[in-house]
Amino acid sequence: MLEKQKESPVNGIIKSLGLVFGDIGTSPIYTLTVIFLLTKPTQENVMGVLSLIVWTLFILVMVKYAWLATSLGKKGEGGIIVLREILIPLLKSGRQMALVTLLSFIGISLFIGDGIITPAISILSAVEGLLLIPGLEDTKQTSLILIAAIIAILLFAFQRKGSEKLAKAFGPLMLLWFLSLAGSGIVSIFHVPSVVKAINPYYAFKFLMENGISGFFVLSGVILCATGGEALYADMGHLGRKPIVRAWYFVFAALLLNYLGQGAYIIAHPEAKNILFAMIFHQAQPLYISFLILSVIATIIASQAMISGMFSIIYQGITTHIMPLLKVDYTSAKLKSQVYIGFVNWFLLGAVLFIMYEFKESHRLSAAYGLAVTGTMALTGIMMAWIFSLKGKIPYAIISFFVTIVAIIFLASNTYKIPHGGYWSIILALIPLSVIMIYTSGQKRLYKTIELMDIDVFLEKYNQAYKTMSKIKGTAIFFTRGTKTIPPYIVNTMFVNNIIYEDNVFVSISTIDDPFEAIGFFKDDLAEGISVFEIQLGYMEIINVEEILRQAEIDSKAIFYGLDDIATGNFLWKIFAMIKDLTPSFAQFYKLPSHKLHGVITRVEM
Repeated sequence: MLEKQKESPVNGIIKSLGLVFGDIGTSPIYTLTVIFLLTKPTQENVMGVLSLIVWTLFILVMVKYAWLATSLGKKGEGGIIVLREILIPLLKSGRQMALVTLLSFIGISLFIGDGIITPAISILSAVEGLLLIPGLEDTKQTSLILIAAIIAILLFAFQRKGSEKLAKAFGPLMLLWFLSLAGSGIVSIFHVPSVVKAINPYYAFKFLMENGISGFFVLSGVILCATGGEALYADMGHLGRKPIVRAWYFVFAALLLNYLGQGAYIIAHPEAKNILFAMIFHQAQPLYISFLILSVIATIIASQAMISGMFSIIYQGITTHIMPLLKVDYTSAKLKSQVYIGFVNWFLLGAVLFIMYEFKESHRLSAAYGLAVTGTMALTGIMMAWIFSLKGKIPYAIISFFVTIVAIIFLASNTYKIPHGGYWSIILALIPLSVIMIYTSGQKRLYKTIELMDIDVFLEKYNQAYKTMSKIKGTAIFFTRGTKTIPPYIVNTMFVNNIIYEDNVFVSISTIDDPFEAIGFFKDDLAEGISVFEIQLGYMEIINVEEILRQAEIDSKAIFYGLDDIATGNFLWKIFAMIKDLTPSFAQFYKLPSHKLHGVITRVEM
């Protein structure tokens, strides 16, 4: 925290540009190009579309995320899991809690689905800028896909090493990108200054009224300008609210100037196709290749931010027990948020390459993009309005409700995309949602099925055994959820296999509301030879369990943990059993020393 206080405002803003604004910052590459495939590039339409873009950025990013959402942080952290953690304690009804939990599960899944499409559309649209270079006009689309695929493969292959060192360069590079966007926009506006009038919302309403249902469906393209807006809130924990909000004002100005400039270019050149690149080529042909390289770098930075965000949200899902344990590597000793999850990394790469191959062109890929974004915006809007109303902040609740209505309108317009490729957005989101639902339901069923022994019965048996049996010298650790009931693996170890140590430590790991916290402490002893040690873990904290035990001076000879052998004829529980078999065990996840481990298998009928 001291580092954040000492850091100058300018440094905070530059860091934010690299870590937070890559996605929304690269939207100008494809947004207007896609929109004017849906509507004719007449002057009236250009003014209407520009006005829609201006007010979409203002309402859905400035008001919803920069002002409202960032005021709902928890210990400086943001994101849909944080909204859930804030909202659930305010609710009294179990049904309401279940509804909020389901909404958060859907929101997480949509975020993951969106994360697959972001690198695909960003990198592919930047690579397509090669077509404007003299001599490369006839480059085949398969070659462009291959180049984009190679960039994606290199990006994902690099993840294992971590992005901490490169992150220092992200901010200055994105600053250069936004200055280029703003500069090119100003030059273009100078030739058609009347586009500045598009700031007036009259043109947006006029466009929607005159174009009717076709104008409504144009909104499905307009929303592309706001993709990545949720990063203002989701990434708040990395840098704090102030630097992100301050950086947003600069980003908003740069985006506004660029979109208005692109609009001016379309009015003067209605035949233009790849609008941003055509505008830059027209303005400064000698600098075009430099700008193209910068745009590829910007899309890589945008993709990197999305991948890092994906690792963070999956890790939050693991620590809050809504996702299965996955092997996690820590790539930075300084930044707690820097984690690498191999399975997620390679799954994302495979999905990105498939999406590139499936859609082939960035404008076709836009048909799958936007649906998940607007779904996430609608869900977070509902949760925000709910929180503000329960806290008695009625003005905030009313504004949140209005913003949510706007997000729902955009979501409705995006349903037009479903038969044209948008179904892939739903399929991609259904994969993590299915895993979450099966895993959480399976865990609840497993816990109910396992025959736990009541603590009083256990202590009665233990005390008798401890007095009469020969004990093994040293200390043994047993992991358990709590001490009110005892899992069968401990019962079997002590009373069936007659393994009792002189000192037995029951260790439990519980998740607490604070995002970053790791406390280990002894509780009252249960009996002679049984001490209880609890580790309280923040839902974004990365801990070294062995180190915490060492600091507590728990020097163990053996570490025991339970393994479930699930037998079932139910199809869903078979999938749950397969997930448990394919993912690391508790001991592997926390990287406990292998030479001390003893996994005790318990057969469970589900």
